[in-house]
Order: sequence, then C-alpha cells, then structure tokens
Amino acid sequence: IAETGDSWFNCQKLRLPEGCGYEFQMQYGSIGWSVGATLGYAQAVPEKRVLAFIGDGSFQVTAQDVSTMLRGGQKSIIFLINNGGYTIEVEIHDGPYNVIKNWNYTALVEAIHNDEGKCWTMKV
Repeated sequence: IAETGDSWFNCQKLRLPEGCGYEFQMQYGSIGWSVGATLGYAQAVPEKRVLAFIGDGSFQVTAQDVSTMLRGGQKSIIFLINNGGYTIEVEIHDGPYNVIKNWNYTALVEAIHNDEGKCWTMKV
C-alpha cells in the first residue's frame, strides 16, 4: 500500500514479485487513508503480509489504527517516511501549516502497543 504523495511516487519504482498486489488511492488525493487501508487489507487477507509506505503527515491523521492492528495480531509492516511535513502539499501551496510536529514514532507505537501482540520498531 502506498500513501498519497511522496510514498506513491516513490513506490511506483518498486519491483514486486509475481502475484504481489499494489494499492494506492489518488482519486481524491486524500492523505491518511493508507493506515486504515493497511488495517483493512491485513484483516481481509491474514495469510499475507501487508507492507505500507506512509509519510509522517499522513500517518499522523489516522495513527490510532495501529492500535487495532496490534490488538488483532496483524503482521503488517509500516515504512514511515519522516520528512517533517506534508511534502506533497508544499508542492501545491507552501505555507507554515505544512510543517508538522515531529513525533517520537517509536515511543508512540510502544505506548499504544501495551504488551498486546508482537511489535517491533526500528529507526533508521
């Protein structure tokens, strides 16, 4: 799953194995859809692993869905692209409202994890 914006543009270059799906939502260009989409896809196909590429701004819109993923024991992997703002929005119309607070994402996941399910975080 590729989030709207930078993630979508960069994921188009991925070389995926045969039978691997690739989903993105560009109809309305709504940021934040991919966290819920990851939750839904992983629920629908529990035998598969769902990978999601999500920008930090988009993630902050619907981050609480990660709690449901963990509680449900989903095996999703989220690659969080942290570039400090709504980068795709800057390209359309720049302004101070496109700069977001940089969360401690590792601590956030640990807080919502609360020893439910398996969780692993890595900051690169």
